[in-house]
Amino acid sequence: MNVSKQRSALKAITWRIIGTADTFVISWVITKEPVTAGAIASFEVFTKTILYYFHERGWNKIKWGRK
Repeated sequence: MNVSKQRSALKAITWRIIGTADTFVISWVITKEPVTAGAIASFEVFTKTILYYFHERGWNKIKWGRK
């Protein structure tokens, strides 16, 4: 089963929305400062979206576990 690049990109974006919200909340709890938490969450949204996309594309090339 092949997966389109568009599907991988959309999965990366929707997962980052969830992940960034989580990072924001954790950062806010730890720092007690919403501005700092927002800065942390804003920075990681870009790096982790790119990392997830390439991670997903790499896994699509592995046949293990597919039927």
